[in-house]
Amino acid sequence: MNNTIFINSKINSFNKTIYISGDKSLSIRWALMASIAIGKSRAFNLLNSDDVKSTIKILRQLGVNIFKNKNYCEINGRGIDGFKFKKNLQLNAGNSGTLARLIAGLLIRSPYKIKLIGDKSLSRRDFKRVIEPLKKFGATFYPKNRYCLPLYIKGTEYIRPINYEEKKGSAQCKSLVMLASLLSPGTTKIKAKKSRNHTEILFKKLNIPIKIKSLKNYDFIEVSSSNIDCLNYKIPGDISSSAFFIVLTLLSKNSKLIIKNVNINPTRVGVIKILNKMGAKIKFKNLKIYMGEKIADIHVKSCNKFKSINCSPVLNSSAIDEFLIIFLVSAKASGTSTFRKLGELNQKESPRLNIGSKILNQMGIKTILKKDSIKIIGNPNLNLDKSFKIKNFYKDHRVFMMCVIAALVFGGKWRINDKDSINSSFPDFLNKIKILKK
Repeated sequence: MNNTIFINSKINSFNKTIYISGDKSLSIRWALMASIAIGKSRAFNLLNSDDVKSTIKILRQLGVNIFKNKNYCEINGRGIDGFKFKKNLQLNAGNSGTLARLIAGLLIRSPYKIKLIGDKSLSRRDFKRVIEPLKKFGATFYPKNRYCLPLYIKGTEYIRPINYEEKKGSAQCKSLVMLASLLSPGTTKIKAKKSRNHTEILFKKLNIPIKIKSLKNYDFIEVSSSNIDCLNYKIPGDISSSAFFIVLTLLSKNSKLIIKNVNINPTRVGVIKILNKMGAKIKFKNLKIYMGEKIADIHVKSCNKFKSINCSPVLNSSAIDEFLIIFLVSAKASGTSTFRKLGELNQKESPRLNIGSKILNQMGIKTILKKDSIKIIGNPNLNLDKSFKIKNFYKDHRVFMMCVIAALVFGGKWRINDKDSINSSFPDFLNKIKILKK
């Protein structure tokens, strides 16, 4: 029972200001880049989650000296070719797809087989998009023709630059190729479907030779190897974590919320664009640029009426981690909302498209689910009074948080399992809920 949460009443009106934990994507990327930089890098507000802890543990196994206390994390970088590779090394990425994919890009010089493993959820996810480009660089994967964890990776002395096309809009796949290119002589050329660009921004800040040509749907990127400068960084708040509290506020009566110092990178704010199209009036204030990233305070107010949306797939990549919480707003909207080309959702910690549809059905919301699309027939008068038991969702942190928000705004009696799932990305989630309840 300790890992189960019970919610039996709606949240009362609130008017609060909160801070959100450090951005997960930036936290992991900063740690990886700091490990191959020259000199000491220090990060403040580094996310203290299981995914980041797994990152630090793996880097320590690779010989990186890391000091961490409650205020900051300091990494003494070993340089581009500085990892200490050992025989029979096993690296555990836990639940983190970002870590497993990105670290693979930095292992392609290992003279020994390295075993890369993850938890049950991560071991179900497709790694073909990781394996194929890294094989082009010269890495070898065992067993052959296997495309999920556990995998053995063996690098090579003879790394070669590659030409690579990323067609799915996966920032992780694009980033792993960019990281691998740092170990390769010459210039690697990447054609990548539009996705979040944190890695590109970090490369620029670290003075890594990079050229970017942006077109409507694709970016053309060229990366050349170089030494990397150390980087001190104050990690801004995570927009993906903030989204749950944005929707909680929108769907609660007579409520206001300010979320301070959030990363609003244009490749990450699809959730805001979608919600505003549906009738929300979310505003950014105190806008500033920090380390190449856009940072702002997010101001949210309750919204009484929501419009349905025929959501353009153009927004998918910039809202891919937030669709579950967007679905909750669609459940309250008048009319039918349509979301297309969302097959990528089923490649996450759980088959999110399928599970999201199932939870909405339990709430009495009709959905039309196809392979990569969903239609949600909204009910503006949605008010729940029955009991719900949520389990068997592969311990997906975003499913858990979606259900907590649903319970707080729609009512009913909820029993939600696997509370510890939030430790992967947002351990402070329930504490923030308590702040809003005070």
